[in-house]
Amino acid sequence: MRIILGIDPGTQVTGYGIIQGQGKKMSLLAAGVIKMGRSEQTHPDKLKRIFQRVSNLVQEYEVTEMALEAPFYGKNPQSMLKLGRAQGVAMAAGLIHDLPIYEYAPRKVKVAVTGNGAASKEQVAQMLQHLLTFEEQPRYLDATDGLAVAVCHFFQSRLPGGSSKKVSDWGDFLRQNPDRVQKR
Repeated sequence: MRIILGIDPGTQVTGYGIIQGQGKKMSLLAAGVIKMGRSEQTHPDKLKRIFQRVSNLVQEYEVTEMALEAPFYGKNPQSMLKLGRAQGVAMAAGLIHDLPIYEYAPRKVKVAVTGNGAASKEQVAQMLQHLLTFEEQPRYLDATDGLAVAVCHFFQSRLPGGSSKKVSDWGDFLRQNPDRVQKR
């Protein structure tokens, strides 16, 4: 059984999603946000909150793997630096618990969940609602973004060369995954 924590890092709101994967099935355990309050005035205060909360989630849910969304390239270097720091402290929180860490580009996450690299946050949330069969969408789309990262990792790690199954060739892959073959 795998417990995957997906993180969408941010300095104002960091989204997270936690799924359980067993074989080819996945189920939702939790999704939410780490929202900065009035007590986190400085950038170091925000980073400390992200680190502590992610570390607590890892312990509470007995997480076995962590996946993070890689920062996208923006025009503002200061924003990129702050976002990179937020990702770094989330990553460090996983590393102190000896978790394997995986990183996915935003476009790859969207493709894995919706099949469309240009999908909107709302489209990603709707597809996750369908995949994981939950009724109510979280209040913040940052939560479904974090959840999408976890789902992306679950799907990616099941591909040839992924982390969950070792395959030597396509024949081996097809024998191990008969449900993924479409016959005409």
